Amino acid sequence: MDRKIIDLYDEYTHAPLERREFLARLARLTGSTAAALAVAPFLECNYARAATVPTDDPRLDTGRTIYPGATGEIKAYMARPRGAAKLPAVIVIHENRGLNPHIEDVTRRVALEGYFAFAPDLLSPLGGTPTNEDTARDMIGKLDRKQMVRNAVSAVGFLKKHANGNGKVGVVGFCWGGGPAGEIAVNAPDLDAAVVYYGQQPNAAEVEKIRAPLLLHYAGLDARINAGIPAFVDALKKASKKYTMYMYEGANHAFNNDTSEARYHKLAAELAWSRTIAFFKENLGA
Repeated sequence: MDRKIIDLYDEYTHAPLERREFLARLARLTGSTAAALAVAPFLECNYARAATVPTDDPRLDTGRTIYPGATGEIKAYMARPRGAAKLPAVIVIHENRGLNPHIEDVTRRVALEGYFAFAPDLLSPLGGTPTNEDTARDMIGKLDRKQMVRNAVSAVGFLKKHANGNGKVGVVGFCWGGGPAGEIAVNAPDLDAAVVYYGQQPNAAEVEKIRAPLLLHYAGLDARINAGIPAFVDALKKASKKYTMYMYEGANHAFNNDTSEARYHKLAAELAWSRTIAFFKENLGA
């Protein structure tokens, strides 16, 4: 798909643009309103494709819960292998559309790898994730960043003591959630592992606080996020932090999201996932 169309959709989901303006500009790129309406479904998330692991998969115990955050109760979705004893926990941080069916499915995927997977709804202070994606995106922009980070960090302490956990806690964040995943690594000295998928990098001045090993996945075509890599990597090197970084050439931002046909990159997603699970097994066990 034309690079200008991919970049426009990225602006729509992150700037953000109003949907009317997005469709108008898409029509100019594609040549007509009809063409724009035909292209849009290939860009947008289709949650009918979200459940690669069924919501009622008999191999898993799933449910919803709340945990004490810095601003009050935070909603969360959780999944773990059925009948499992105490397991390492993995926090799954959602994209800027909130705790939606795709992220719940990713949470189940993590659980099937042998983990107690736990996905906070960081929109909880504003009432929780709505069904409308654009509303969720707008709500993300209204979050108090410092309070949001504190709510995310609170999940680490909660899981360290959880009856289903064994005391080991890692985090993985996607897109917008990659930013909080990095912030958890900065602000939770007892975190055991952190994985970031194409997320905004922490402030270089705070890198010294990181104690957990990092696994960083970036998309070769993601100019917006990649602009922050040099300063971040330089700070990691100067502070002698343990990290591994991969650049997936030819992949777009959000290449792991298999509900967005235009941006999903099967080879990059599968390779990054295998590296993620190997990293968690090395640092958390299974």
